[in-house]
Amino acid sequence: MSHEEQLLFSAVDALLEQIAQDPLPPPAERKRLREAAGLSQDQVAKALKSRRESVGNWEAGRSEPRPPKRAAYARLLEGLAARFAPEEPASEPVETQPVATQPVASEPVAADALPAARESEAPAAEPGQVRNARASQSPRYEHGPLAVVDVEGGEASAYCVGGLVLDVPAKSLPALVEWALGDARLGAERLHPSGQDADPLLVLTEAACERFGLPVRLSREEGLAGRLPEDHKVIKQLVRADWKLTRRGFGPWARIYRPAQGSRRSCVQLCVPGWNALDARHWNGASQLPPAELVRLLGTYASRVMTPRGSTAVTGLELMTSLHPPTRASAPDADGRRHRERNPGSLGSEPVECAPCEAPDGHPLLADLPRFHQRGPAEMLFEEAYDWARPLTDDECLKRHLVGIDVNLAFGAAANGAVVGLEAPVHVKSPAFDPALPGSWLVDLSHVDPSHVMIGKQWRRLDGDLLPSPFTPKGDRPEGPAWYATPTVAYAVELGYEVAPAEAWVRPVNGRYLDGWYKRLRDAYLATMADLGVDEGLTPDAFLAAMEGYRDRDPQLAVVLSAIKATVKGGIGKLRERPRGGGWRPGRPWPALSRPTWRPDIRAAVISRARINMHRKMVRLAAATGQYPVAVLSDCAVYASDGPSPLDFLPYPGGKPLPGGFRLGVSPGMVKHEGSQTTLWAEGVREEYGPELNLARYIKDGAVTAKDDGE
Repeated sequence: MSHEEQLLFSAVDALLEQIAQDPLPPPAERKRLREAAGLSQDQVAKALKSRRESVGNWEAGRSEPRPPKRAAYARLLEGLAARFAPEEPASEPVETQPVATQPVASEPVAADALPAARESEAPAAEPGQVRNARASQSPRYEHGPLAVVDVEGGEASAYCVGGLVLDVPAKSLPALVEWALGDARLGAERLHPSGQDADPLLVLTEAACERFGLPVRLSREEGLAGRLPEDHKVIKQLVRADWKLTRRGFGPWARIYRPAQGSRRSCVQLCVPGWNALDARHWNGASQLPPAELVRLLGTYASRVMTPRGSTAVTGLELMTSLHPPTRASAPDADGRRHRERNPGSLGSEPVECAPCEAPDGHPLLADLPRFHQRGPAEMLFEEAYDWARPLTDDECLKRHLVGIDVNLAFGAAANGAVVGLEAPVHVKSPAFDPALPGSWLVDLSHVDPSHVMIGKQWRRLDGDLLPSPFTPKGDRPEGPAWYATPTVAYAVELGYEVAPAEAWVRPVNGRYLDGWYKRLRDAYLATMADLGVDEGLTPDAFLAAMEGYRDRDPQLAVVLSAIKATVKGGIGKLRERPRGGGWRPGRPWPALSRPTWRPDIRAAVISRARINMHRKMVRLAAATGQYPVAVLSDCAVYASDGPSPLDFLPYPGGKPLPGGFRLGVSPGMVKHEGSQTTLWAEGVREEYGPELNLARYIKDGAVTAKDDGE
């Protein structure tokens, strides 16, 4: 037998051996089953005595497990397949404030119900544009997740993603809702196997509002109420057609639904830009775009984040729930029926009480406090972002520039890997501190000396007066016991100091709830930056060059980027939403408290990690170069420099970034150039506005205003 024949025979034998091995489901189904069980790739790899990368390759179809791991993997998947059904019965929309319901599915429509369509005069899809929905969505959502409805020449049209325009035959709002759930074929697939599909979203232009009997603008009274009055003629039309509105009524983001019939749920979301549905702070003029351009913008956001459910903050919160649905279908009981059960790794379907120290002022837990009582650090958890500044030293005054650097997606990066509580807290007296246990700790950290800290297992001397304290937002050194989230106390231990908490509220049931949320928003952010010409892996010089004028390369995608960033920041902020509107009194509950996602402890943990991450990098830079920040605001730090570029003060020894320090790049957690001003500018504005002025707030363009978006 020739050598070539031997090779061919060996290849055939390998195929025969593969056929004889334990059968495995397709790669996509392997991933679905694992996620449905709430298992991570690390957990599967540990059980199979393999590597996480191997499990990822099996789920992506890049490789196949070999015996004996293959048989064990097949057994695992077989057991999961018997337990987890691909779908779960739908439910009616239940809304508190803000909307906190899951996306739900509408019924598929018959093939012969396809509406007439005509090609749009909109430009063809470009690299940053969403692909035609017919190439990326299921048949029932053939036309994408949303449409912008406009009227021109008496004819109503729906502009869909990918340049498709549909004729809209509806003459009234109830008929429009019916059309959206039927012929329109709008919606999006669920983001989690146990979740529900996204409802169709209709964006109504001013002309569409007039067509369907809605005001182009809300009156002053309607604007203050955030909704149309209950006796408005359009609402009466909906009621007569057996449609319902959620508790928020008919406002800029209205949800219109009918109660669920078995697994069938009928619900449509409306967005009215003319009623300020698209906040100009985050959507920057999107409401003024022509329909074809607006649908491209919103479609890109929907495909990369999710179909908008309200403001960017509301959508950020909804994304958490969509990626971690509170319930799933159980294993069949004795009668073969499946039931709802809590989805592992989720926050569940019921709200949990926070700890007293985590409750904001006015919370019902604090109703017994004397009126006008001001809680101090030993009574209240106060984990907030930095707002710190100091005078320049004589040496810093001799430098010509101040340079600001800004951490990309700082709160998103802080959310990644954060271990947070999934259930109610447990009160413990005199606990031993456990850095792996999320919670709130009453501990005295005043003994931590910022001038003498441990860095990389070595004690180092620093000028502590030139650094903010890592334990307070204002950078002041603590003076006694105070409540801190776990990451803050863990950092004190990391700096080389012992801690002795007096008491704690801890959460033994915990997990990395925000990991999937962060990864989806990270991918959305990086994809949009890449479309704007800023890629990962660029050298520092190339990155700074790519960032010059990057927003001007595609203004619409720049708006998408702004909305993605606002989704991250707003989603974290919504975890501790305060009362809104009139009628509330201190000590009384407000609507947000009824949400499982009202979790001030999770917000505190993320902000704590963001502040600690910033301090850790500043300490590393100070130890390596002797350079200290002169001002810090949230995720922006300002340094004195001989030149106007970050490369004039950030060290890159041997062409590599300082380990554990600031690093230029596009990825979350890395930094970009925020802005540069002269030292003379700093002296001038502080002389005019006072020595306590935080220069980081105005370093971007030098204009001193009251505006602060924290970005």
